[in-house]
Amino acid sequence: MEWLYLLIAGVGEVLGVICMKFASERKGILPKFLLAASFAMSFFFLSKAMEVLPMGTAYAIWTGIGTGGSSLLGIFIFKESAYWRRLMYLSFIVVGAVGLKLTQ
Repeated sequence: MEWLYLLIAGVGEVLGVICMKFASERKGILPKFLLAASFAMSFFFLSKAMEVLPMGTAYAIWTGIGTGGSSLLGIFIFKESAYWRRLMYLSFIVVGAVGLKLTQ
């Protein structure tokens, strides 16, 4: 169950970053509310996952999901660069996260 919590926390992190982008571009309370709610959800589920998983593993995978997911959504939604070196380094993050999971 803790890995599901960690996945939900990572998705919340990605949503929080996307909401941060929208909140910086738009006026109004809704984008800022969604930003706070996304990060609150992310931190809540990260703390639930850390009840069982080692802190270093949970945090590294959480940040990996956040970094990788935000970068990929930036490429697909915001038309950011998809240069091959950028994708190569993102793949290193994924390999590191999988390695941490396998050695858990």
